[in-house]
Amino acid sequence: MQFKRTQIEALLKWKKSKTRKPLILQGARQVGKTSLVKTFGKLYFKDIAYFNFEEEILLKELFESTKKVDILIKELSVIHGKKIEEDTTLIFFDEIQECNSALNSLKYFHESKKKYAIIGAGSLLGISLGKQISFPVGQVEFLDIYPLSFFEILDSTNNKLYKYAKKINTIEPLTELMHSNFLNEFKNYFISGGMPEVAKKFTQTLSINEADKILKSILKSYNHDFTKHTNKIDAIKIGYIWNSIPSQLAKENKKFIFQTLKSGARARDYEYSLEWLIKSGLCYKVNLCKKPFLPLKIYDDLSAFKMYVHDIGVLRVLSGLEANLYLQKHDFFTEFKGDLIENFVLQSLKIQFSNDLRYWTSEGKAEIDFILQYQQEIIPIEVKSGKNTQSKSMIVYNKKYRPKLRICYSTKNLSFESGLLNIPLYLIDRSKDFIDLILYQL
Repeated sequence: MQFKRTQIEALLKWKKSKTRKPLILQGARQVGKTSLVKTFGKLYFKDIAYFNFEEEILLKELFESTKKVDILIKELSVIHGKKIEEDTTLIFFDEIQECNSALNSLKYFHESKKKYAIIGAGSLLGISLGKQISFPVGQVEFLDIYPLSFFEILDSTNNKLYKYAKKINTIEPLTELMHSNFLNEFKNYFISGGMPEVAKKFTQTLSINEADKILKSILKSYNHDFTKHTNKIDAIKIGYIWNSIPSQLAKENKKFIFQTLKSGARARDYEYSLEWLIKSGLCYKVNLCKKPFLPLKIYDDLSAFKMYVHDIGVLRVLSGLEANLYLQKHDFFTEFKGDLIENFVLQSLKIQFSNDLRYWTSEGKAEIDFILQYQQEIIPIEVKSGKNTQSKSMIVYNKKYRPKLRICYSTKNLSFESGLLNIPLYLIDRSKDFIDLILYQL
């Protein structure tokens, strides 16, 4: 089964750009960067010249021996087995973080003014780039790759529902039958998450055990990265933070508390480990917003934040939650952990909006799960695991700041009333469209 990735459109836009630069794909391990580029190459190029710096030792020697583009292309053509052509051959440097010289060579390719189409990708690339003191600013482009969204999977598993969802152009409730069908499909995503290998296995077999085997294997690979790419002390600290995220999110107050990691733990002792997880793409950090005014960034309280995981399936297994225990429950989403749903909302919104999300509190009396800055509007967002969308925190926020638009994600049907837009969880990938529609009408 081949999932259609929406980022293909971004790659095509990059290909057609008259000012195209070498492109670097960033994202966590196993989110599908390699398969995405190979699919893109097959669709839009005559040839793909694939080079893996983890598997081919001679590549590193080549890039360390010269900076001349003509020589590099000549030698790469020999390795590839055919001539690499400008514009019609996609050059793909996989695991490029394994070779600093290859990373730095991207600026020489750009400066050469030749029309070679080059994409670099790799695991932990964000960390490698952070170490590249001489890395050419402005000489490359970046594209973030995330786990599969619900819609990307739905497009393959139930194309009729997917097309129906894409055609919705009014904020009105769906029929109860449609609403129920969408919730049933979404339940499967909630179990498997969006890691491509896991989603493929689960959609083919509907076996939670098989999906969980792969998820547990992915977790092992992450733990291996902790020890392989850092020293022993930092690896232990990274592990402390990573393994604490489920319990941190399960608290009523989800603010990340360092003291829960171990007795006497202090924030300054874990700064590097925290940044490592964020730059690796495994975790997302959501800062506290002291005041919900424009621009949000200047009102960040950097001492208070929440931590989330990049994929809901990974978080579920990291939390030790057995999906089989909840699958037969009458109200699956109410029974299941609400913090997983909150994590799902964040990972889905990260794909759609360029601005980072924040959260807001009011002297311990109220907490808004997320705050979004979009089109000069500050939009408060609440997440509910059931159909009850009443929120004391949202009432407090609304009285204090009177926002044009408020959003609640829940299992309740699509609706808009008195400034509150309720988006059912299964339509979260249409959030930007619905917000645009409402703001245009206001």
